[in-house]
Amino acid sequence: MSRTVREIERKYEAAPGGTPLDLAALSALAELPGVACVVDDGATTLDATYYDTADQRLAADGVTLRRRTGGSDEGWHLKLPVRPKGAPRTSGGGDVVRDEIRAPLGDAVPPELAALTRSRTLDAPLRPLVELRTRRTVWRLVDAAGEPLAEISADEVRARRAGSAGAPVRWSEVEAELGAGADPALLDAVERHLATLGLRPAGSTSKLARALAETAAPRVESVPATEARREEHRAAHGDGDDPRKKPKESKKPKKPKKLKKPRPAKKARRREGADALLGGGDPTVELTAGDVVLDAVRRQVAAIVALDPAARREVPDAVHRMRVATRRLRSVLRSYRKVLDREVADPVGAELKWLAGELGVDRDREVLAERLTAGLDAVPDEQRLGPVRARLTIWAQAEHADARQRLLTALDGPRYLDLLTTLDALRADPPRTREGTPPLLRPAAAKPPRKVVRAAVLTETDRLARRVDAALALPPGPERDGALHAARKAAKRARYAAEAAELGLGKGARELAGRLQAVQRLLGDHQDSVRARETLRTIAVRAHAAGESTFTLGLLYGREEAAAAARERELPSVWAAVLDPAPRRLL
Repeated sequence: MSRTVREIERKYEAAPGGTPLDLAALSALAELPGVACVVDDGATTLDATYYDTADQRLAADGVTLRRRTGGSDEGWHLKLPVRPKGAPRTSGGGDVVRDEIRAPLGDAVPPELAALTRSRTLDAPLRPLVELRTRRTVWRLVDAAGEPLAEISADEVRARRAGSAGAPVRWSEVEAELGAGADPALLDAVERHLATLGLRPAGSTSKLARALAETAAPRVESVPATEARREEHRAAHGDGDDPRKKPKESKKPKKPKKLKKPRPAKKARRREGADALLGGGDPTVELTAGDVVLDAVRRQVAAIVALDPAARREVPDAVHRMRVATRRLRSVLRSYRKVLDREVADPVGAELKWLAGELGVDRDREVLAERLTAGLDAVPDEQRLGPVRARLTIWAQAEHADARQRLLTALDGPRYLDLLTTLDALRADPPRTREGTPPLLRPAAAKPPRKVVRAAVLTETDRLARRVDAALALPPGPERDGALHAARKAAKRARYAAEAAELGLGKGARELAGRLQAVQRLLGDHQDSVRARETLRTIAVRAHAAGESTFTLGLLYGREEAAAAARERELPSVWAAVLDPAPRRLL
């Protein structure tokens, strides 16, 4: 059985002439607020083997999987990088925040940990990568009750590649880890004291990252063998890097090249925003429509991959966020058909629709249960007749276990793995597609984003306008409810298209996305009311058949009906805000 520990730590290395750590050097930390004393826990030896795929997919994403013996927590440890929403940040900003999932010691990788790496490994074998031996000395900062506030450890590390007969690399480092529930500001105070001892923030955030860097094989620069490869090499490095090319003697001095005018800083920043995903580094290179759309695609693929382990572990809101990322990606593939080839994008979109459906089975019920429970909480006690809360609980829990197992089965199945493999190929630069299919990018992808991307966003807002007008023209009732639901889906798609366009169109796209989000939220609340009334009627029928009072359920139904009517009255003004100024002027 695995368990999860939230880890917040900082790493340090000694500057030349630093003071060795010992209890005397750390005793001043006992004077910090809330710290009663510093406890010397002595030294221990830790042996760890880190596992990864042959192409180091886990390490590339900052994920570590190890088998460790020695110490109080020996076993298998999977560390996932995390920066939870609203998580406290210390002023130093150098915290490494990870969830460490621990499983009992065994010879093979525990299946529950392997499943949490699947979105990254794509079921590639996990093999030993690096072996570390650490001689660790630990001091604990404890409060008056003896509870740990922080832990400081001095590590003497020896590392080598798994199976290597070469000499190991060695280094020393210090870690400061925050205790569970302790004030994050404590790490700032600890850091200031460690600085007086000659310690500085480490250049690497994990032992594995440093071990990989220091044990990597020397990089050999090879000279391309063919003319085509030589041309590629010259384009990348310049003529002088090819030793077989003799320099030409200049007969007359060349005229100095005309310097190009620097591009505006705003455009340079936008280009740099894409560089992390697009691999470029030259802010003078103009963005293309393909750059903008691929940036959006890669961001959502990265979100799906990162949220997969959290969804499996039932981290609050993880399933919802993964579903949103899936819908965003599908929306981009549908909205930017001038840029993306439909023969490639449409099948991916169909699989994303399937995944969103699997993620939504339990999520929809959860959201509706929260709404109905909140509605019941607002009803005065004298108006709560019959076992209404029990009825809501029975309905909410009826299919939770089955829905949960259905989701895990989907995430462990071959269909999802095939989708992940396809998405991984789309993240490549350039994107890879299946054999026999065309490239992902169409010719329009090479054009500037101003025209191509803008046209796609306006197409989506025009579709939304038609659906809003059609819905408002209908009288209240089921037909209007259906039309408003269709408008909600169009609002979501237009919003996602505008958000994706921000890299190419700037703040106008961001402002439009915010206005569209207001429309989406209003229509979403209306649709939630429609579904709430359907559910209340179903529960009332069962309660009536059991001889129970349905007064309170009817009261809740009436309130939901009133809430829907209020949203319908608000829609014209919210929609008018989208049109002032018109999207065409805004973009």
